[in-house]
Amino acid sequence: MTIDSSKRRYHVLASSLIAAVSLVTSGSVLAQDDEEVIEEIITIGTPGGGGIEKRDVSFAVSVLDSGEIERFSPKSTADLLKAIPGVWVESSGGVAGANIDVRGLPGGSDAPFVTMTLNGTPLYGTEMLSFFEQSTIFRVDETIASTEGLRGGPGAVFGKGEPGLTVNFNLKRGREDTEGRIKYSTSDYELQRLDGVLSGKLAEDLYYMIGGYVQSSPGIRDAQFTSEEGHQFTVNLTKEFDQGKINFFTRITDDHGQWYLPQCLNCGHDDGNFSQLGTATRGRIIQISPGGDTEVYDFADGRGWDGSVTGANIEFDFGDGWVFRDNVGLTTGDANTFGFVPSGTAVPAADLSAVIGGPVVTESGLTLGAGDFVQTYGHWVVLKDLRSFSNDLSINKVFGGGHDVTIGVYQSSFSADDFWSLGNPIPVHNTANGDFLDSAITPADIAAAGGDAGFMFGLASAGDARTTAFYIADSWQINDSFRLDAGVRQESIEIEYILDTGPGFPDGTRDLATSLDDDQTAYTLGVNWDFNDDLGFFGRYAKGYLFPHFDNVRENQLEVNDVDQTEFGVKYTTDNYDVFATAFFNTNDSFDSVVGGTVPASAFETEAMGVEIDATAMFGQLTIGVSGVFQDTEITDSSTVADIGNTVLRQPDFQFRISPSFDFEFGEWIGTVYGALTLVDDRFSGNSNTVVLPSYEKIDLGVILSSESGFFVQLHGDNVGDSDGITEGDPRSPTSPNGRPILGSSFKFSIGYDFY
Repeated sequence: MTIDSSKRRYHVLASSLIAAVSLVTSGSVLAQDDEEVIEEIITIGTPGGGGIEKRDVSFAVSVLDSGEIERFSPKSTADLLKAIPGVWVESSGGVAGANIDVRGLPGGSDAPFVTMTLNGTPLYGTEMLSFFEQSTIFRVDETIASTEGLRGGPGAVFGKGEPGLTVNFNLKRGREDTEGRIKYSTSDYELQRLDGVLSGKLAEDLYYMIGGYVQSSPGIRDAQFTSEEGHQFTVNLTKEFDQGKINFFTRITDDHGQWYLPQCLNCGHDDGNFSQLGTATRGRIIQISPGGDTEVYDFADGRGWDGSVTGANIEFDFGDGWVFRDNVGLTTGDANTFGFVPSGTAVPAADLSAVIGGPVVTESGLTLGAGDFVQTYGHWVVLKDLRSFSNDLSINKVFGGGHDVTIGVYQSSFSADDFWSLGNPIPVHNTANGDFLDSAITPADIAAAGGDAGFMFGLASAGDARTTAFYIADSWQINDSFRLDAGVRQESIEIEYILDTGPGFPDGTRDLATSLDDDQTAYTLGVNWDFNDDLGFFGRYAKGYLFPHFDNVRENQLEVNDVDQTEFGVKYTTDNYDVFATAFFNTNDSFDSVVGGTVPASAFETEAMGVEIDATAMFGQLTIGVSGVFQDTEITDSSTVADIGNTVLRQPDFQFRISPSFDFEFGEWIGTVYGALTLVDDRFSGNSNTVVLPSYEKIDLGVILSSESGFFVQLHGDNVGDSDGITEGDPRSPTSPNGRPILGSSFKFSIGYDFY
């Protein structure tokens, strides 16, 4: 199946632009005055993180403050990113291991065009690796003051040089007065969580913030044991001087959750709550070496992060327009994966009974009925030891004539040591928390009955990389209305990589020892026009790139992905309206895809166009937020010729989130009733466009009550309609009727106390 002609694609873009302009003009008719209402300082996408007021930006950026994060009540870090227009998030995998795509750039697995930063410092040196994307090593809690999301634009030049999506989390900082919060949360899935944050003044010009959480639960998909548990502790210290400040932070996390995977969709399960993993299948003895050594693994550990992120932000003004900035960060820890992964189709027990010539019995002695289902599953082990160190140093000078010039150097070193044992197939009773089948029944028997026998693959690898980048930027305020922004980045990378593979474990023979050197140039040019105090426009072109990482080297995918983006935006801000609409067009070449199983690797090029809308309207006590995207994508070239002209896998042409809220007073209590309607268009499971993932909608509802004394309560309902949206098929077995649904309905109750 191919998408419609370019005529249809331009019609979609034109219609979207008309809708965006209509929203802006309707706001201008209803606006009550011309006072400025946007005062957020955006640090992301600016040279050295110097900052700019949101109303003055010439790129597409969204900001979520702590109140908006509280109302969103995300199940994971990736879940929160659904509030950023143009970003497609599949957070149905649990607290870690999401798939995140942006603006039609190809992905379909992990997050190849997403960089995350804490206080402007990158969490890791490359966007993703196999079984790792950056939301895996970050947890949102009460210590976060705001979240910024930059799409395209200057991200290709500043920060880590990200051409897709850069997400920056800003920590809360201490102030003169002591203040804090303590909050307890529980839920209908037996969540127990305690959050706390405290900030204030330690000494003259020295401020602190400390906070964190401890939590545990069986998870919405109940695995019969505590499948989600962890804790986190954060310290943020700020020392102010007459000419600058130093901010130091460290964040220690040990948190994991069950890895939710595609499941049988025609076996009669409760899609939103089903978990194949259970007490009976939680542990497994797995061979880890050719000598027969074994290890017992506990698959209750799921996916998660046991490590730390430490950094510092240094800024000094030396007078006469000279400013020095340095952002430094160190990330180290383990991002392991323990997954119970389906292999192929589930088959009726009657079909298996015909193969083995007798009844189908589980290890616990249960005899299955003819209508019960059985399936091959595998225990996958991925041990990943990560380390990343980065430093972004810049010098800024304001010259006469309106020129604001920054020169900087970015350096990073990062590594990953991996051990994998994938496959390890074993037959199971395909029911919630189902048991192993009798040991006499083999995966080959399942295959003979119409299922799959599974596979075995293992590796041990070690990769080290170093990057150095130089960048220069000029922001030229031509007059009161026009500003011209330009920047260029020259970056080089060196990779050293060794590999040992084998049948379920490394076999002791070195398969690869190689190195890679490359360098690339990125640049951006933008113009900003302030039509008046309320209305502004911008245009921008950016050329960026995506370097290969360790897994690309393993698969001999050594080409750099070039990303070209053009954007045009409109900004309208008053006391009552905050409207940002951005039209974009991007092209991407030489993207390589390996998803394993029976799906062959392919190299392909894409283009995408669309309009993002990020708007808020306030009518007295009523506030309505709208964020989302219309987009159209196309595979313009591919090593799989039949895919040319098709839609890029997994991303919808249409997705929107409409979020109304209403403020009220009730005695001494101040309350907010809020909700969100998420609308998602249908998508294709793969680039072949043969399997359709249906459209769906999701409704969230909640209420927050706060008293004058500081006490507050919140009740949040997620997916209250129990929608069964499917985010992906089975990337390892595309023809199987397997898929990964969104999480079923759940309710969380929180009670706490704010003190000042």
